[in-house]
Amino acid sequence: MTPPKPSPERNNEHPIYILMISMHGLIRSENLELGRDADTGGQITYVVELAHALSKHAQVEKVDLLTRLIDDDSLPEDYKRPQENLEDNARIIRLPCGPKRYLRKESLWPHLDQMVDQCLHFLRQQGGRLPDLLHTHYADAGYVGQQLSLLLGIPQVHTGHSLGHTKRERLLASGKKPQSIERQFNFERRIAVEESVLEHASMIITSTQQEIDEQYSKYRHFDHQRFRVIPPGTNTSRFSPPGRKKMSSTLQETVDRFFSQPDKPLILTICRPELRKNIKGLIAAYGEDEQLQQSANLLIVAGTRQNILDLEESQQQVMLDLLLDIDRYDLWGKVSIPKHITQDDIPELYRLAARRRGVFVNAALTEPFGLTLIEAAASGLPFVAPDDGGPRDIVGNCRSGVIANTLDSQAIAGALREVLEDKKRWRQWAKNGLVGVKRHYNWPAHVNTYMKQVQHVLRRDRKRWRRQLVITLDSGKSYMPLVNSALISDIDNTLLGDKRALRKLVTWLKEHKGKQAFGIATGRPLESAVAILKEWQVPIPEVLITSVGSEIHYGSRLIPDTGWANHIRHKWRREDLAAAMSKIAGLTLQAPENQREFKLSYIVDPATMPSLEEINHQLREQQLFAQLIYSHGEFLDLLPIRASKGHAIRYLAYKWGVPLRNFLVAGDSGNDHEMLVGDTLGVVVGNHSEELEKLRGMEQVYFAQGHYAAGILEGIEHYRFEEIEPEPVAEH
Repeated sequence: MTPPKPSPERNNEHPIYILMISMHGLIRSENLELGRDADTGGQITYVVELAHALSKHAQVEKVDLLTRLIDDDSLPEDYKRPQENLEDNARIIRLPCGPKRYLRKESLWPHLDQMVDQCLHFLRQQGGRLPDLLHTHYADAGYVGQQLSLLLGIPQVHTGHSLGHTKRERLLASGKKPQSIERQFNFERRIAVEESVLEHASMIITSTQQEIDEQYSKYRHFDHQRFRVIPPGTNTSRFSPPGRKKMSSTLQETVDRFFSQPDKPLILTICRPELRKNIKGLIAAYGEDEQLQQSANLLIVAGTRQNILDLEESQQQVMLDLLLDIDRYDLWGKVSIPKHITQDDIPELYRLAARRRGVFVNAALTEPFGLTLIEAAASGLPFVAPDDGGPRDIVGNCRSGVIANTLDSQAIAGALREVLEDKKRWRQWAKNGLVGVKRHYNWPAHVNTYMKQVQHVLRRDRKRWRRQLVITLDSGKSYMPLVNSALISDIDNTLLGDKRALRKLVTWLKEHKGKQAFGIATGRPLESAVAILKEWQVPIPEVLITSVGSEIHYGSRLIPDTGWANHIRHKWRREDLAAAMSKIAGLTLQAPENQREFKLSYIVDPATMPSLEEINHQLREQQLFAQLIYSHGEFLDLLPIRASKGHAIRYLAYKWGVPLRNFLVAGDSGNDHEMLVGDTLGVVVGNHSEELEKLRGMEQVYFAQGHYAAGILEGIEHYRFEEIEPEPVAEH
């Protein structure tokens, strides 16, 4: 099969395939369990409703919403279904990633490479139809999407939903200790990924201008030109102002049984029990203001629970602090905290608060958008919201509430009194909210704007259709054998180092030739790799990944993989990079044999060379893009942004249809990290360097006792590698 040429209709905005990725939380088509935990909230609603809305647009062929498959006895079986339909042309796709059980988002980071590999396998099984666009949500999905974008050459659009810098600053401002919030939230890793996604993504979608000006602008790779403000749509069909029909007596009893005077105006908050939602600040605002207590009751809907002690630790602490503060301020009879509120109950609670001339309050420390504010406005209920992020735009569009500094409990109390005290203004705000939501926050308007911006991104990339099948599925022209599996090893200190063990490994390779391919992945240039293999009497491998993943060749004839070269050529301007680097102090070009078409190599004087961050900054100012790889305190390599040993292995897996779980990959040092994680069968030889110790205990990373080739043989036995059978591949 040869790569298809784009048809005329494709060039004229033919309907596109969008792959959305949202990693964490609990995602299903109906009965969303919002508030069940800290990760199942507004983002979940947004991605499901966006998938529905996009699927109905004339320029969308299909939408897949990819998330994590969860097989957990404590959760409904919906979350372990591999596929669930949203519309005729929209699906939720669930792929295994890490342990079967449910994980909070901060615990997902070590498993994200596996999701990259699982997604590659999924796309392969679809018959080779690649998405036209990747749309990622939050930093964890941003990482997965960036790797897929680099591997497949597909544009990435990203929505952050919330940002690590902003959240960390607000938590610190609220008095939290830096060490404790880093342990809980893993901000260093998250912010590093956000920086990388900002550098790579073709477009960043935000809900408000404030996100761009005050939140994203804190990042080093902030580029104003790639941001687009598209306020999200909202399915407000469930939300409406109070009518003549009374609410369920059972629900009203559930709420009012806490109150000694249930008919007073109602202050309502609906949020997950997590620190960022600032329930503690709201209780302080209410508890320290006698006038507020006299004029209104407080209803706190903080998810559902059977027993506080069954919640995860961070949620337990929030709920226990809530109970202690209610007791400290002696708020019994004034505060309602029901245990069981369903999603079907939520619209009725907004209407109950509106019927009692109350107010909705979002007291969060930081709020990127504020879906609950729109729900309140659509219910005829004025609101109080943080002076941060989305609420500023919502107040401007709906004119149905006020913003306040939610770090200051007195400011929250003052804003609540302002809404409750003026009945005439309350009625006007209630009317304004109904009109504002209908005018500014509907899905058809959002999707129309979204698709115009997306088509601009796709048109801007002139090589889109040529690139679409750079990773071709044409195995008929392969110089690789028709194999079921492949053993890929680093050379220095992994394959080579023990002659006796190496002879045993070479014998094993000869015995399994034709079933298992043999390959090397090394930082050495091709000529050096071939020379050292001949010196140690190792047969020339079926595949050679050299120059730190920037070149792929096949067999004894050293046939280059031109598809890989075309793929990594993206944004690579070698001569311009060399000219720019010549002006940077502390760098001397290495010998000519170390310079390649896709690699520039330097000897470093650490005393005079600027930091890598400064070099990167200087290159970006000239619109130059490269990976900077600094090693051993004396060498600096520049590579294309798509080139690496790990990416090269995943390219081979996709191109030749060999599942990544059938790749046994062996290494000894930190530059082997990327190819050892994910779905590959990783083997760390016994003589490994210290930087690989952090992989110990990870799924599918085996730490061998044997050194060099003996460790590889041990890994072969551990994984029963020679017993691997071929897997069927979908027809295409």
